[in-house]
Amino acid sequence: MDYSQLDDRQLAQWACEGRERAFREILTRYERPVFSLVYRMIRDRSRAEDVAQEAFIKAFNAIQSYNPSYKFSSWMFKIANNLAIDHLRRRELDTVSIHGSAHADSNEEAERSRITLVDEGESPEEYVENRELGSQIERAMGRLRPEYRTAIVLRHVEGHSYEEISQVMEVPLGTVKTYIHRARAELKELLAGVAA
Repeated sequence: MDYSQLDDRQLAQWACEGRERAFREILTRYERPVFSLVYRMIRDRSRAEDVAQEAFIKAFNAIQSYNPSYKFSSWMFKIANNLAIDHLRRRELDTVSIHGSAHADSNEEAERSRITLVDEGESPEEYVENRELGSQIERAMGRLRPEYRTAIVLRHVEGHSYEEISQVMEVPLGTVKTYIHRARAELKELLAGVAA
């Protein structure tokens, strides 16, 4: 049987039954996205690898608690997010990258994966200005409360819907909207202070 053709809910069910190949397929599907989320939160590759590994161990040990009426990805990201938040609370880190994938193996891949602030026809001066703006945004995001940072990263870097963020963070939808609104306001204030 080709496990790669199964949906997440079926894989989770078979993992509950102890099928090792189902566990391996879950790891294959979610290893990079989970690592990317954790890395963008804690900004240290080695620690992010440890936290991501811990997230999979925790998920596999608790696979029977997964409720198939919810998206498996939300359940998996919730575990990873909670561990990243716990890590952040233990260590005061000051930045979060918005410049692309933490697992980019080359400069070319990193460049392709960075968030583009203007179109590709930018001049060298605009490129430098936009890179500096990106660095300022990173520093400002690093000053946000962990829950605001999580909401902003999940929404604007990872591209999750408000409903998915609500599931991942285990807070009501209104709270997610409040976090994002307040985070944007704080970022605007912090960035205005830099420009002044």
